[in-house]
Amino acid sequence: MAGRIHKKYGSDESMGTLSSSQRSPLYYVESPQSLDVEKLSIHSNSVDFTPSHSRGESSTSRYSTTWKKLDEKNDENDEDDEDVHDSTHKYICCFFGFLLLFALVCFILWAVGRSFKPRANLENIVFKKLDVQFGNDRTEVPTYLLSLNSTITMMYTNPATYFGVHVTSTLLQLRYYDLTLASGQMQEFHQSSKSQQKLVVFVSADQVPLYGGISILGNDTIENMNNVAMAMNITFELKSKADILGVLSTFYQTIGCPITFHVNQLGKPLSLIDSCVYK
Repeated sequence: MAGRIHKKYGSDESMGTLSSSQRSPLYYVESPQSLDVEKLSIHSNSVDFTPSHSRGESSTSRYSTTWKKLDEKNDENDEDDEDVHDSTHKYICCFFGFLLLFALVCFILWAVGRSFKPRANLENIVFKKLDVQFGNDRTEVPTYLLSLNSTITMMYTNPATYFGVHVTSTLLQLRYYDLTLASGQMQEFHQSSKSQQKLVVFVSADQVPLYGGISILGNDTIENMNNVAMAMNITFELKSKADILGVLSTFYQTIGCPITFHVNQLGKPLSLIDSCVYK
């Protein structure tokens, strides 16, 4: 608070001979009653006495330190990205290298397996029944009817060391030129590696109409069947499938066996060892 100012005039006695016009007022100034020293102290303490150039240097130092930390962080991120890229590149190379090695092994096994092709070798055929009689077909057309029962024996061998095979076959057909006399179906089976087995297939016919297709079977020959000799042909195809480390390999074998059957050989094995052609 500002001090109060009191104005006082001197008394007549004290002024003496001074005239009334020469009298001048006397002034007294009082100091403030209470000075808020604490506020002044607080304000004085809150004043930043740091020189302006010092503040500028501090700001520059802070900015420099900040950019330096950012640069270091960016460098670390770049190094991490490079490490990730290198690791990914290594994994990709290892993956393709493994695929290449696997493909190479499969190719080698496949090539080796092709040299061990499974095969079937026919041994003999046995005609157990041959009957020709005159009758009617299903549409009542008169003709000779043929009934026949036979068995074909063969040996199937799988020489491969590393894989087994699944074997199927087409119909085994017994033909007289283009006329099919009898047929039989071989049961499918699995043959393990480095093994073989003997197979017997039934080939038969029941009242097959001939329609004059076999000229040698005339009235005279029917009466005397022991003099009949028939040229026949056995034909069929084998299919053997092998799974070599996930790679499917199929082997085909076409077999044709021309034979001459004499009726008087009923019940006797007719050798096929030297008669068959294998493709």
